[in-house]
Amino acid sequence: MSEIKNTKQQIRLPIILALAISAGIWIGATFAEPKTDRNDLKAAIYKLQEIITYINRDYVDSVNTNELVEFGIQRMLEKLDPHSSYIPARDATLAKSDLDGAFDGIGVEFGIIRDTIYVVAPLTGGPSEKLGIQSSDQIIKVDGKTVAGTGITNRDVFDLLRGPRGSKVVVDIKRKNQNELISYDIIRDKIPQYSINATYMVNDEIGYIKVTRFAATTHEEFKKSIQELKDQGMKKLILDLQGNPGGYMGAAINIADEILDENALIVSQEGKLSRYNQKAYAVKPGLFEDGSVIVLINEGSASASEIVAGAIQDNDRGLIVGRRSFGKGLVQMPIDLSDGAELRLTIARYYTPSGRSIQKPYGDDNDYGSDWMNRFEHGEFFTADSIKFDDSLRYETKGGRAVFGGGGIMPDFFVPLDTTMTSAYINRLFNSDSSREFILDYLEKNKKKFEGMSFEEYYNKYQVTEEMLQSLIKVGEKNNVKFDEKDFRKSKDYLRILLKAHMGRNIFDDNAFYKVINEAVNEAYQQALNLFDEAENLALAPKSLD
Repeated sequence: MSEIKNTKQQIRLPIILALAISAGIWIGATFAEPKTDRNDLKAAIYKLQEIITYINRDYVDSVNTNELVEFGIQRMLEKLDPHSSYIPARDATLAKSDLDGAFDGIGVEFGIIRDTIYVVAPLTGGPSEKLGIQSSDQIIKVDGKTVAGTGITNRDVFDLLRGPRGSKVVVDIKRKNQNELISYDIIRDKIPQYSINATYMVNDEIGYIKVTRFAATTHEEFKKSIQELKDQGMKKLILDLQGNPGGYMGAAINIADEILDENALIVSQEGKLSRYNQKAYAVKPGLFEDGSVIVLINEGSASASEIVAGAIQDNDRGLIVGRRSFGKGLVQMPIDLSDGAELRLTIARYYTPSGRSIQKPYGDDNDYGSDWMNRFEHGEFFTADSIKFDDSLRYETKGGRAVFGGGGIMPDFFVPLDTTMTSAYINRLFNSDSSREFILDYLEKNKKKFEGMSFEEYYNKYQVTEEMLQSLIKVGEKNNVKFDEKDFRKSKDYLRILLKAHMGRNIFDDNAFYKVINEAVNEAYQQALNLFDEAENLALAPKSLD
């Protein structure tokens, strides 16, 4: 928008008008409206068309109409609710791939360190792994064009390396201890993405599953994880939804169906149009209907995560442990537009089985974007007593326990946020990718040390040394992260844990990362280990009849 000379006030009206033309036409064509509404809509469309015509023909400066329309669409949707959104055509494919569970590309996890693309790891089964591309390789050229030192962004990398399956891209790589660039002709292929990052047995009875989002493949991944753990003797399950922002509603319903008894209500949905009103029930024998269940949530658990947590809680199937969830109870329908863009339009609200809406307030009187900060300043992250519920929003679970609507799922057992170990300096080390650069370099230089080492040996015996921490500090300074001795002393033990966890992920897998983190600093996880007797008693208690 910077090339347009207009002020914001001058362009805001035509923008909203332009975008409303397309949106209004779509709405009018899609929904049956009363006659008076149709007349109002027709008049509004004519007015908008008239004004945009004057702008195109007579406005003093040249105007990029498409940019005005896209800006206006965004502003119009902001007037509806916080979650209706518009994704331009250039971003729609990437946005969809995040939830589809797969994309076409070369198959590498990458990072940008000092303006250069680094391969963090080739993805298992992808074309890069098959060709021998290695961790810490630097991508210098793509299709003969230099990409190192050019100010490249993550978006640029996606555009360069992703592409249709079967297409070719030539990548020139710099590898440590080799003077010449290595050229690879890579044929792009389907690259699976996983939404379940960890599946492991905590002990002989307790299994742990970490779900990071609800994608098209999540249900199948979940079934595989459950069966894998049951084969190892799992009788109790920790389902970790902390920080899970949601995704496909259907994936959440299917996962709840694997845990709840048949005919249990999972979620209800109500919209302005009757075709969006529906109720989802557990309809089939699930893989884990009998064992004890504890679900972990926090302020980053939203949408589909809240569907699962609400269904488990309202049916008294298990315990919810952690902090109050985000509070997103609006349902978006993805609509493909003719130019490849996507509209995600809110078409309904969803309700937990007890009938509560968990959508937190929004609108002119509510600072939706600052809700987390308001919670933090109000003390909610540190004490459950700071949370006040309106008695008019009181509901009951099947077993008669009180639960409340009006903004998120409140856990059965509250776990305060621990900020005693974190610091701004540690955050800067990781946000600047200094930690990743250090780990890649350290593991490259110490390959032999880890050859043949089991995770159990790594977990129980390996220690991050003082020398390693000092080396990381130097890498940070090289990346303009100024050393802060006070923060470093405060967070030194935490930094050791983070480094060990991230190194474990590189050496072994995501399970290694979560095992280290969970046992050391995941307070909700540690609390859950002591609550399974109560979770079992809750599941076995008599329930009211529907």
